[in-house]
Amino acid sequence: MARFSPRSPGVVGEGRGATVGGVSDLFAAAAEERLRAQAPLAARLRPKNLDDVVGQTHLVGSGKPLRRLVEQDRLTSAIFWGPPGTGKTTLALAVAGSTKRAFEQLSAVTAGVKDVREVIERARHRLGEHGRGTILFLDEIHRFSKAQQDALLPAVEDGTLTLIGATTENPFFEVNPPLRSRSTLFRLEPLAKADIETLIARGLQAEGRDATAEAVAHLADRAGGDGRQVLTALEVACALAHPGRVELEHVEAALGTSALRYGRDDHYD
Repeated sequence: MARFSPRSPGVVGEGRGATVGGVSDLFAAAAEERLRAQAPLAARLRPKNLDDVVGQTHLVGSGKPLRRLVEQDRLTSAIFWGPPGTGKTTLALAVAGSTKRAFEQLSAVTAGVKDVREVIERARHRLGEHGRGTILFLDEIHRFSKAQQDALLPAVEDGTLTLIGATTENPFFEVNPPLRSRSTLFRLEPLAKADIETLIARGLQAEGRDATAEAVAHLADRAGGDGRQVLTALEVACALAHPGRVELEHVEAALGTSALRYGRDDHYD
């Protein structure tokens, strides 16, 4: 039976070591390493910079719009728009890792105006005291009310912070016109099969496993362009196969536990 072994370079966490702060920093670093090791596979594989991003080459390929803006440190506020699992959060983290700006993250599901104002205040302090800009990644920005979105406007307009909003909804309907007009829209596409295969290879490498070609092909065929769900299914398949290689039967069983088809809450189309 044909076998598939990962050949692509792995993408791991930030890998921070201890700082000069003493014993407490050593404990903090050790705790961070343990947390990272226990994180879901999709989280462990998140890239640190644009070069590690899988897919979205129309945005991050050589000479493409988003890459050029980041490389020239001219990125203003942006909206990442696309289906689930296309890497909106991943891309925001990679953008932050490719710049010298600080990174803050909020979810519109749980955050309110108070949280936004606190981020803006920290961004002002950071810019004034250290001359360092701030990227605010706001996941599911479409869930913010008009008043909540309006609270971001002054800081976005004067450059206190760079907003990156992520949404599965059409921003022309769900993002307030004043905020949208101050943001560049970047549309993320479902991952191509070759990109999915690259993710699978990296996932297998991170798990220290190999897999049959049949198992990989079946998983890639069922992915539907959703990188996060394919890595979730792969992680389950690796657990089922432990300690051996991943076979087709493991992938089929794992897919039975994974929602790889878009549901009614996905309004991207």
